Amino acid sequence: MHVVATAGHVDHGKSTLVKALTGTDPDRLSEEKARGLTIDLGFASTQLPSGRGVAFIDVPGHVRFLKNMLAGVGSVDACVFVVAATEGWKPQSEEHLQILGLLGIKHGLVALTKTGLADEDLRELARLDVEERVEGTFLEGAAIVEVDALDGSGIADIEAALDELLESTPTAVDHKRPRLWIDRVFAAKGSGTVVTGTLTGGRVRVGDELTSLPERRAVRVRALQSLYAQRSKVGPGNRVALNLSGVSHDELTRGDVLIRADQWHVTQRIDGLLKVLDVVDHPVTRRGAHMAYLGSGEFPVRVRVLGPSEIQPGSEGAVRLHLPVGLPLLPGDRFILRESGRGETLGGGEILDVDPIVAAAKARPDRSLDRVIAERGRVDVDHLLRLTGERRDADVGNWAVDPTVLRARHVELSEAIAAAGPLGLDIATLDDFGRALLDTLEGVTVDHGHAKAVDAVDTLTGHPFIDALEASPFAPPDPTGVDRAELRELVRRGDVIEADGVYFAASAVAAAAGVVAGLLSRRPDGVTVAEVRDEWGTSRKYAIPLLSYLDNNGITRRRGDLRIGGPRLPPLGESALGESAQGESA
Repeated sequence: MHVVATAGHVDHGKSTLVKALTGTDPDRLSEEKARGLTIDLGFASTQLPSGRGVAFIDVPGHVRFLKNMLAGVGSVDACVFVVAATEGWKPQSEEHLQILGLLGIKHGLVALTKTGLADEDLRELARLDVEERVEGTFLEGAAIVEVDALDGSGIADIEAALDELLESTPTAVDHKRPRLWIDRVFAAKGSGTVVTGTLTGGRVRVGDELTSLPERRAVRVRALQSLYAQRSKVGPGNRVALNLSGVSHDELTRGDVLIRADQWHVTQRIDGLLKVLDVVDHPVTRRGAHMAYLGSGEFPVRVRVLGPSEIQPGSEGAVRLHLPVGLPLLPGDRFILRESGRGETLGGGEILDVDPIVAAAKARPDRSLDRVIAERGRVDVDHLLRLTGERRDADVGNWAVDPTVLRARHVELSEAIAAAGPLGLDIATLDDFGRALLDTLEGVTVDHGHAKAVDAVDTLTGHPFIDALEASPFAPPDPTGVDRAELRELVRRGDVIEADGVYFAASAVAAAAGVVAGLLSRRPDGVTVAEVRDEWGTSRKYAIPLLSYLDNNGITRRRGDLRIGGPRLPPLGESALGESAQGESA
């Protein structure tokens, strides 16, 4: 399926041509039929002789309805540019062609209409005029097909020309990130809210949960239709109608957009490259009442010219646009800029950055992923995909990292590990990026939660404080003179047990548990603190903290003034708690 827009001056026969090609009158409004004038977007579709499907968006040609025209041409693949042989090139012919070029459309043909009302000389003059006018545009060299939609002459020729054109026109790519700019909303009897648009970026299925922006309403696809037929799923590049639940038709409007919220960066500030039309008679500056046309929407914006203070007619420059609402945009999306006070199209171009973080005075936007990463230092690759539409392999963890930043952080982390000494650097002090960076350092290992050089000597092995604790297991010395960092590490490893501010050797705690197990085998109804203290041969100063530790670790349980066995009391005869007690202390 290809989506093709008609374009051209008012009353040059665009709607009549679409009806002749499809059998459908795109002028659906009663006012349009009464006045013989296209006011809003019209839609129709057909199959070409080759079997290729084509959907038409018929846009109004009158200058007063230009914003409706702009709403329809933002997501098309190609255009049929209509010029009446009886009138030739007109003002809206020029403006429509400029707009199509600014939107990046590269494929099209020219329909020279109303040929039945023009003699051969007039038709030839019109053809020569068109050829001259399209020089230097995407329509230069395009087929110019004479057609009279009323009597049917030339219809077969234009169908053949369309087939040939669309043969070389790329189809939409499935990036698995659907986006539907809404160009029509209505309530269907018996169905509820229905929206239409040209689907881009990915596939939509019945049952999909989507989000409407800018209001962030959650909606569900109840049913969908394309080419007047019910579908269970529709791919990108198709005209589609979605029947939505969860939202009323009066809560949506043209210019709203449907997406999967977790796939898009929603922005109110963009940097873009603006090409100013050479027919504009003044430079573009921040002054003025500006309107930006994005997708199918019209949005008032504040404009800041980046670098110089103005952009001259016929030239291009970077601008920053401040939007009134958040929109799901990507670099490469196109926009049109108009000045509503003067009622003129200033120009248009492409979005370069959907999340500019550099001050406007210093910003130099482009489409480079390297620039996006360099400005941030590092970017989560999933977020980078949302910012740019492109995926890059991670350099560290899940981050793409600027090479300069990566080298600096390597040096910084290596120096911190060296400065931490033999104990190593406590990795709990590092952020997520720092911990991920450890895996990329050569000659570094992580042991017991500390990063250290692989050849570093473990100074805690055979530590004298452990020897002192084991020499007096139930009346241990205090840690005066012991380095606090070393003490914390001994406790963390489970070599030393801390109980209410008193430090015991792990072997002493295991032995204490064995002693209590022996007492309880003789007195299963419970033992007192005094009895345990005497059995340990210590004082209450040490007995109470040690008993509290046993209580807290399920070795004993307190029942009034007595201690009874807990679920982790070792069997009689075991003199150590084993890994369970040490693991609990850690």
